[in-house]
Formats: sequence, structure tokens, C-alpha cells
Amino acid sequence: MANDTDILHYLWNGKLAVCFQLDEQEIHGIQNPEPFYLMVPRMSYFPLVCDKVKKHFVKHVDPEKQEMEMWLEFKNIPLKWNYPIGVLYDLFTIDNKQVDLPWQITVHFDNFPEDQLLRCSCRESVESNFMSSMKEADMLKHRSQVFSTMQRHQHNQLWTGLLNDKFDQFWSENKKLMEPSDGSYFKHIPVHFYRSGSSVMTQTLVKPVSDDGNNITLGELIKLNYPSVENPKVFTHGICIPHETPVQWMSEHMSYLDNFLHLVVI
Repeated sequence: MANDTDILHYLWNGKLAVCFQLDEQEIHGIQNPEPFYLMVPRMSYFPLVCDKVKKHFVKHVDPEKQEMEMWLEFKNIPLKWNYPIGVLYDLFTIDNKQVDLPWQITVHFDNFPEDQLLRCSCRESVESNFMSSMKEADMLKHRSQVFSTMQRHQHNQLWTGLLNDKFDQFWSENKKLMEPSDGSYFKHIPVHFYRSGSSVMTQTLVKPVSDDGNNITLGELIKLNYPSVENPKVFTHGICIPHETPVQWMSEHMSYLDNFLHLVVI
């Protein structure tokens, strides 16, 4: 079980300064809207924090397009709302020395990129995606023996803890999902892999221990999955992780709220 609450608090409190600007081609009228600045939690998702952003910009677009779905873009790359905000930032800035905070993001209401983004019409879409990820993670860690036995009000505790940025509320239930049910290890480690600069996610079955009973380290995991990458660096939560770190420890302490490790490889 995750027992270093200082690390959990530190990651939970991670925030990013973002500057949102409406795409110049979509401005309707003679008055250009001011940029909108916001501190956003790394652990959250853009649809959960952008209500004020939409309200700020929607009155500056064509009235016929004000009901269209808002979407975000960074340097011509549409940002996937179903990825945690911190993952998106690391993907497109961690290997780019020219990017400074606040993170400059362009807001759109028109020309939704259907071939690159999923539709997100309401917060229930985010909730459904988030809960599905937690369910998948529990299947990998505990053969679905924990999440499926939790009651509806416990699932609500997890969701509202994320929604309202309440650490204690979320972790009062999430700690159950971070307890190995078989000795000191999960059955498998939930991991999403990414290459820096690309939003393509890959996933493989990851064991926490080798056949001879030794902890599998991050370095061993990356060498197995990226054998051709020389001297790889691995980031999560904006932190470059030492290669000797056991993946079991990382899963308990450095997973995002969906219970997956999100690893960006450079």
C-alpha cells in the first residue's frame, strides 16, 4: 500500500499555469478577447477545469458556432481531453527547451478534429472514461477483485474527490486499490507508455517481479519495451525518474488518479 503520504500530497498538489487564447481566425467582431489565465491541477482533465475558459471566450465567436464543442490545441496539435493534463504537458514540452510557463494553449469552437479527438459533450463522458480506466487498472492489479466489489457511494467518493480536488476524500477509497492482494505485489502494473512529442499511447503487460523473484526496475522495463532507444530518460509528473526505481513502488506512489502510470520516454 502507498505509505509515503508526502509524495502523494506533493503529486496531488502539482499545478500548471496555463494561458488560454482564442484562435484568431475564430474571433467574431472588432474586439479581441483578453487571454484567460488559470492554474490547473496536473492530475485533472481539461473538461473539468475549463468552464470559466469557455464562458470567457464564447461571446467572442460567431453566434452560430457558440454551441459547438470547445477544443484545445498546442502548436497545431489537438489536445486529447481523456489524457490527464500533466501527461499532455509533459508529452509536448518536456523535451522542448523553448517552452516556458504559462503554457500557451489555443482555444477553438470550430473545425473539430474528428479524426484526432473523441467528442466530450458533458462531464459524464469524463466520468465514464475515468471510471473505465480505474476498472481496467484494478483488473490488472487485483483481477478485478476490489473495484467491482466497491459500492456506488465509494465510486462517487473517487469521482467527486477528483472533481472537487479533495485529497482526503479521494484517497479514503483509493487506498483500497493500492493494497497488493497477493503478498507485496500487484498481479500486473497498469502502465501507459508514450514517446515525447507524440500523443500515441502504447500498453503492454507489465509484471512487478521477475521470474527469479527480484523487483523489476524502471530501467529494465524501458529496456524491454524500447530496446533501440539509447540512454532513455523517463518522465512522469514532470519528474525524471531514476532507472533503479522499482515499478511496484512507482505504481503505488506515482500513478495518476486513474491508477495508471503514465510514462513519457525521451
